[in-house]
Amino acid sequence: MTYCVADYLADRLAEVGVEHVFGVPGDYNLAMLEHVVGHDRLRWVGCANELDAGYAADGYGRLRGMAALATAFGVGELSAINAVAGSFAEHVPVVHVVGAPSTDHQSAHRMVHHSLGDGVFTHFMTMHEGITCARAALTVENARAEIDRVVVEVRDRHLPGYLLVPTDVSAAAVDPPSGSLPAPVDHTDPEALEGFVESARALLEKAGSVDRVGVLAGLLTHRVGGREVLRELLDAGPLRHATDVWSKSLVDESVEHFVGTYAGAASAEEVRSAVEDAAALIVAGVYFTDLTSGFFTQRITRSRTIELGARTASVGAATFSPVELPTALAALVPLVRDLAERGGVTAPHPAPAPALAAPDAAEPLSQDALWAEVAGFLREGDVVLADQGTSFYGASTHRLPRGVDFLGQPLWASIGYTLPATLGACLAQPDSRGVLLIGDGAAQLTVAELGTIVREGLAPVIVVVDNDGYTVERAIHGPAEPYNDIVRWDWTAAPAMFAPGGGATASRATTVGELRTALRAAREDPSHTAIVQAVVPRDDVPQLLADLTKALGQANSSS
Repeated sequence: MTYCVADYLADRLAEVGVEHVFGVPGDYNLAMLEHVVGHDRLRWVGCANELDAGYAADGYGRLRGMAALATAFGVGELSAINAVAGSFAEHVPVVHVVGAPSTDHQSAHRMVHHSLGDGVFTHFMTMHEGITCARAALTVENARAEIDRVVVEVRDRHLPGYLLVPTDVSAAAVDPPSGSLPAPVDHTDPEALEGFVESARALLEKAGSVDRVGVLAGLLTHRVGGREVLRELLDAGPLRHATDVWSKSLVDESVEHFVGTYAGAASAEEVRSAVEDAAALIVAGVYFTDLTSGFFTQRITRSRTIELGARTASVGAATFSPVELPTALAALVPLVRDLAERGGVTAPHPAPAPALAAPDAAEPLSQDALWAEVAGFLREGDVVLADQGTSFYGASTHRLPRGVDFLGQPLWASIGYTLPATLGACLAQPDSRGVLLIGDGAAQLTVAELGTIVREGLAPVIVVVDNDGYTVERAIHGPAEPYNDIVRWDWTAAPAMFAPGGGATASRATTVGELRTALRAAREDPSHTAIVQAVVPRDDVPQLLADLTKALGQANSSS
């Protein structure tokens, strides 16, 4: 078979670490997908719809650092556009490949299916301009160069990209790659870095001792590849440190000097003090959003802050650029180590609060009991996905075991995202056990992907929080209004619908004891998808979420 553009694209995707391509077939991409199916390093994962495929690619990209999504022109790509926008908002690298009508049809302005009927074929690519970092409409002449450009930009900027591939271009003969893609480049300016280091040294020395230095780490640290060097920084001295809820699991939450999750005024006092009262605070890759900052109640004193962005570093009011975040973190390691070696009085770490007595097994489930039991169920290596709402905010205040990844979507906040994202995350990290925490309303939006999860032989534990509707919306406004109601489902019947050949089990828990039994059975059987329908009171919400929804409701009413 002649080597063609579709082969070239498949080779480049495999080169940057993609092993699975998510999507839905359509007549404009069928021939191209043959080259995905036939590739020795790629697997096709067909999803129930394009939106779910985009969510699955997003979950995959968060753990793998690169993902691919394939849809058809028009109807397919627009079905996926919400997922692509979420990937852009949350800095997830996904290459969206769209199979399009042939160049002959386009140049003749023909009224073909899946178009708007006006003979213009650029409408949908234009719609992607604000939610992708790079786009290209491929021709035979530009295909190799444009594929390379878009794939590299997606990889290096940690954002989605878009490739429009007409059917005839996909099949056109081209030469294979003549070499590897260019390696990522550190754009740090040495003089800017030197200035940053001197300013940071002065602020750290002014703090006097390492126990007066705090660290607040955020999502961008993970996205730009700074996780390992952040660990080196935290190992350089006994730094009290926290993350925001957006970056939960970025650091090891089992160590002594991890103080917890920072959410502005909604933070526990120990966490608030460690961040806001530090004599010097290193803020690495943090974005303060309404739902991660206690609705913008963070109190960070700029003059005491070393702040690191993707390519900008600042100390107080002084800004240094370009300085890449991992490079800036690495430059801080010897400064912190020197400060620690000089000694000083180490402030006593507050004793942990006494453990609450375990609830009686016969006690009806509540939000507090549910999330305490789930937290105790987690094990090293699990990948936890918590859907926006009671699941995310209920689980995020509990400490995670070492080696657990925690994924959520608190900025884009598209409910239902995590069910298909669990498909992607489990395929990205096949040696981990997926644990999905999702509300009943959110799960109804994307439930079709349960069948794909079972078909792929995956075995996540899925906790469906059955609280009879959109509880977050009830907490914000309209607790008794019909627009916050949903049809109540019997989730224990899901295996019969989505796994008639086996591969899934389901149970219903209304008490603490029933939940413990269900979770224990799920842990003991890693070969099946385990669905646990956890029934909690309709209006019960975690305290962090109650604080946030109250502020959000007031803001929406005053706007």
